[in-house]
Amino acid sequence: MEKEMRYSENGLWILKEGDNYRMGLSEKGQDDLGEVMFVELPNTLAEVKENDVLLGVEGAKAVTELLSPLTGIVVQFHTELTDNPEKLNSTDKKDNWILEVKDVEPGAFEKLSAEV
Repeated sequence: MEKEMRYSENGLWILKEGDNYRMGLSEKGQDDLGEVMFVELPNTLAEVKENDVLLGVEGAKAVTELLSPLTGIVVQFHTELTDNPEKLNSTDKKDNWILEVKDVEPGAFEKLSAEV
């Protein structure tokens, strides 16, 4: 299965795996926030639009909302983050992902940066 990684300006990584797109907190995002201590997941969403709030985050350096760089149908949220927000401090993409979407607009992923 073909995998491709892109990055959003607001500190997210986006991994394309087949037809799904998994989003998580990039090293830039981790640096901007500092150590994450609390998250709020809007896990009632069935779909997200570009610039919708994916996650409310409280870190050592900032309290902010992370916005979606893509529009798509939500496949799954990383619900473990609610009880274990420190997973977002990990550099392992198996831990620091936020959600996965599908049915993304053609070309939207390709517009994102290939550089961190």
